[in-house]
Amino acid sequence: MAKILVTGSSDGLGRGAAEELLDGGHAVVVHVRTEARLAAVDDLLGRGAQAVVGDLADPDQVRDLARQANGLGRFDAVIHNAGVLDGPSVLPVNVVAPYVLTAAIERPDRLVYLSSGMHRGGRADLRGVDWSGARAARSYSDSKLFVTALMAAVARLWPDVSAHAVDPGWVPTRMGGPGAPDDLRLGHLTQAWLAEGSAPQAQVSGRYWFHQKPREPHPAVNDQHFQDELLSSLADYSGMVIR
Repeated sequence: MAKILVTGSSDGLGRGAAEELLDGGHAVVVHVRTEARLAAVDDLLGRGAQAVVGDLADPDQVRDLARQANGLGRFDAVIHNAGVLDGPSVLPVNVVAPYVLTAAIERPDRLVYLSSGMHRGGRADLRGVDWSGARAARSYSDSKLFVTALMAAVARLWPDVSAHAVDPGWVPTRMGGPGAPDDLRLGHLTQAWLAEGSAPQAQVSGRYWFHQKPREPHPAVNDQHFQDELLSSLADYSGMVIR
């Protein structure tokens, strides 16, 4: 049995991953944005899950979320699933929060970051980046390129941790819309499979996955110079360092 934290677990892919892991007999900690959203995971709590609460767009709440998580003891895996599609919170939620939580939560054995096939349309350019979200100056594609590069940097710097990025496909979640053509279960299955970590191929760090198969990401993902530039920029903004 593994102990696994899943961010953004009140609905969509995060909820699906949490359910899959509970079905597998794992100890699951779910995350919701506000106390009011705990009602959305009441059934999961009834099955033995624990919960942490915090708005990933708020830097202070992200740090408090890390404190809550550490108070529950060390995790075997963390799935950084939460994300937003547009608006000023794209960088704070999709990139800064996973970075800060990675730096602040006691190091697990496995880390899974939610990417997207749209990361291939992102720009590997950090000039003028505003991590605070005061300006909606970067796209969803940019944010997913950044978080995928973050995964690769963590895989390089922490050889004792298996780090992965996952493209869930275009699935019918609240973000993807009801007409999305991909399979919802396949969308969350890879995250859960990687977090469990029992399959030999899931233990190879630094990969970008689509439906349990490795794929080639944007070339910038594995560019060490870009990784270092990204980590430096995020460290300067957050005051927290991954090394």
